[in-house]
Amino acid sequence: MRPRSILLVLTVTATVCSSSLAHSHSPSEHNPSESTEASGSIPGLGFNEPADAVTEIVSLRRTVRLLPNDPDYRLQLAGALLRVGDLDAAVEECRAAITLQPDDGNAHLQLGLMLMAKQEWRAAASALGEAIRLEPNLPHAHYSLGSVQYSLGNVPAAVQSYRRTLDLRPHFPDAHYRLALLLRIAGRTREAAQHLETAAAGGVPQARLFLGNAYQTGQGVEKNLGLAIFWWMQAADLGQQTASDSLSKVRRQALSSESTKQRRMELQSALQIYRNTLWNDFPDISRPSEPQSLGKVLLEQNRAEDAVPILLKECFALSEEAHAELATLYETGWDQYLKAFDKNILTCFQTTSADGFTPAKKILTRIYAKGLGLDADIPKAKALLKGLPKQDTQSLFDELGFH
Repeated sequence: MRPRSILLVLTVTATVCSSSLAHSHSPSEHNPSESTEASGSIPGLGFNEPADAVTEIVSLRRTVRLLPNDPDYRLQLAGALLRVGDLDAAVEECRAAITLQPDDGNAHLQLGLMLMAKQEWRAAASALGEAIRLEPNLPHAHYSLGSVQYSLGNVPAAVQSYRRTLDLRPHFPDAHYRLALLLRIAGRTREAAQHLETAAAGGVPQARLFLGNAYQTGQGVEKNLGLAIFWWMQAADLGQQTASDSLSKVRRQALSSESTKQRRMELQSALQIYRNTLWNDFPDISRPSEPQSLGKVLLEQNRAEDAVPILLKECFALSEEAHAELATLYETGWDQYLKAFDKNILTCFQTTSADGFTPAKKILTRIYAKGLGLDADIPKAKALLKGLPKQDTQSLFDELGFH
């Protein structure tokens, strides 16, 4: 194999495989086209710098004219053309490279990826099949073929391709994720959950979301709302908005007078269970017999670097202790680690306040009334306290001079 070709193929694979599947059709939660690999650019290859890409193409065309029988430079040119969106020319260069060296499996793989980008699924399947025939142990070829087979509606073949991918490369989170979604379509929820767990642990945001959903409903796993919250939190950490929305719904229902008492207790217990799971990452700290803020304990040990992220998680899980600690940190900061008026802390207060958490409303009232880290806004401060029992807010009214 030629090193330059391999590098280009692997880089292009990570983008084209996922972006090409964005046009597949299936129920939204089961769509294997959703992947952490999807992006609008190819990292490190200057996609967002068209002037550089054009310069590269000009240089590579000159090289190809000087060395017309070198397939490597044609594959590099194909990659550069892909980055500027000239798929037809990219396919032509791939085919020219294959004519020069027909036994190069990576060249056929790259052609398959180009054809996937054009949504020419059958031609892509043929190119990828040839890549696998020539080099059966290319995991990316099997992975890409799985995506193509799904797009062609052949779910069993797609499953087989993803299984083969994982035989060759067991630690491939996105392959686990896509296989899990196909297994769910086939009703094999228990096996699907196992692959979702692996993908979620590997950092795939959608896998974390769907694993949380599985624990919420008991689909393929034992129903456990505390673990559902755990995985939604993990997904939200990676920017998965649907997971954030699910967490907001839990908080609102846990605080709403419209929920039954039993439902509120169930949700509040699940949030506490989630907060308890945070201690698992700190086996060096003895667990208290009563529920206590882990973040507060870490602060007391001067471990601010660990404490602040934990306090934020506890805050989103409606810990009153965490809110109190973060309120102090918001105003004072922490040595060189945390500046005062940290935006992440403010966002946490705004989020839990919007979901109805009284301690967050009281903290935000003080922030807006005093203009802590932002412009003072007395009307907004007063609006936050509307509807709250007077005994909960009297001391704050006195401090802020509200009437």
